[in-house]
Amino acid sequence: MIGLTSLWTNGLPMAGPKLNRRRALFVLDKIDEILAWEKAKEREKDVRFVDLGRYLCETRARQYWRIENLKSFDEFLEKRFPESRRQAYYLMAIHENLTRIPKPRLREVGVSKAVEMVKVARRDGNIFDCADWLHKANELPLRDFKREVERHLTGQETEPWELIYFKLFKSQLGVVEQALEKAALMLGSDKSRGYMLEMICADFLAGAHPEGETPDAMILSLKRLFEFLPDKRRQEFLETARGTT
Repeated sequence: MIGLTSLWTNGLPMAGPKLNRRRALFVLDKIDEILAWEKAKEREKDVRFVDLGRYLCETRARQYWRIENLKSFDEFLEKRFPESRRQAYYLMAIHENLTRIPKPRLREVGVSKAVEMVKVARRDGNIFDCADWLHKANELPLRDFKREVERHLTGQETEPWELIYFKLFKSQLGVVEQALEKAALMLGSDKSRGYMLEMICADFLAGAHPEGETPDAMILSLKRLFEFLPDKRRQEFLETARGTT
C-alpha cells in the first residue's frame, strides 16, 4: 500500500500538505474515540470499522500525524495499534477498494467479510460485481464466504479446512522448522505449510507401521504424497520404483 508516511523522499525533505489544525485535531480525536469505544464494546465494534478506515486514510493523506510531532504515519500506527498495524491497513483497504458499496451495507456484512471482498475488488478492478459479492457476503457464513473468494481468485475448489493449534517449547521449534524446510525442498516452496506437515506425517506413517494395523492410512498418505510431488520429483520416483521391481 503506497502512502505518504514520511516528510522525506530519496533523502531530501518533501513539503507536506498544508496542515488544517482544527480538522486534524477533530480526526485524531475521532480515531481515539472509536478505538476506546471498541475496547468497551467488543460486540459492536464491527459496525464502526467503516468510519475508522475513512479517518485513517484521511490522516495518512493529510499527514495529521504531524500535529503530534510524529515522524511518519507508520509511527502513528504503532502508537494507535501497538498489537498489529495490519488491522489498520485492512480498514484502510476496505475504505479505498469498496467505494461502490454503500457504507450501511458494509456495516451489515462486518469487517471480516469486507476484508475478503477487498481481495476480489483488487483482482477484478472495474469489473468487480459489488452487488453479487454483497449478496454472497450476506447469505454465506464467514467460512463458506472465504472459500467462495478463494475459488474465485484461484479458479480452484478448495477443501474444507480446520485451524489446529499446538503448544511447542522453544527448544522444539528448531526441529519443527527444519522438517518443514526439508519438506518444502522436496515438494516445492509454493505448497502451504499444512501440506508440508501432512507429508511429514505421511512419511512417519510409512516408516512406523505397527504389526496387525491395517495399512489404509499409510496407503492414503503415500498417495497424497505422490499427488503433490513436483513433476520432476514424481518422474524420479517412478523411475526408482520401476528399477526396484
